[in-house]
Amino acid sequence: MSEAASGLITTHPDGCPRCWWPGLDPLYLAYHDTEWGVPETDSRALYEKLILDGFQAGLSWITILRRRDGFRRAFDGFAPERIARFTEADVERLMGDPGIIRNRAKIRGAIAGARAWLALEEAGPGFSPFLWDFCDGRPIQTNAARRAEIATETEISRKMSKALKAKGFTFCGPTIVYAFMQAVGMVNDHLTGCHRHAACAALGHTLGEGRHP
Repeated sequence: MSEAASGLITTHPDGCPRCWWPGLDPLYLAYHDTEWGVPETDSRALYEKLILDGFQAGLSWITILRRRDGFRRAFDGFAPERIARFTEADVERLMGDPGIIRNRAKIRGAIAGARAWLALEEAGPGFSPFLWDFCDGRPIQTNAARRAEIATETEISRKMSKALKAKGFTFCGPTIVYAFMQAVGMVNDHLTGCHRHAACAALGHTLGEGRHP
């Protein structure tokens, strides 16, 4: 089977086989090798990733990744407590910021999401347990060997999407939510031949032993 068909790239200079999607872009490769699929349990970090995935809608992730520092600067380090207090003046400020994706609806969605995040934190048990409960606190191991075996959405991502929307989040359809789940390690969708698959599976096993973050 060809690399294009399998989705497994084995011709990297360092000899490590990898999933197809980061290509040879150094920034994208670093993200694949150090972040994607690693179980994340910090509530603030989960908020940041969900909001950035919302900004990605209609774009590629590398477009967002190249602007991530700009987003962090513009959105006060993605501190929901501060973003929840943003006003229309902040929306206009952000609409003039070339370091981010300037989309008014998505900017307002980030503010609404910060307020929803605060409500979840105040009501308990918090944003992270709220999300991780959808997979019983344990990363899902898909063990996909080929690109074609990787889903774009699942029943769990549909349920999570519906629950997030009910809480006040926007730009969180089931496909966006599934991409989010892959990125934050709720799903280990590294191909089984990728050098990161086993490492992320081991991290998931360790997290699963505690059941909930």
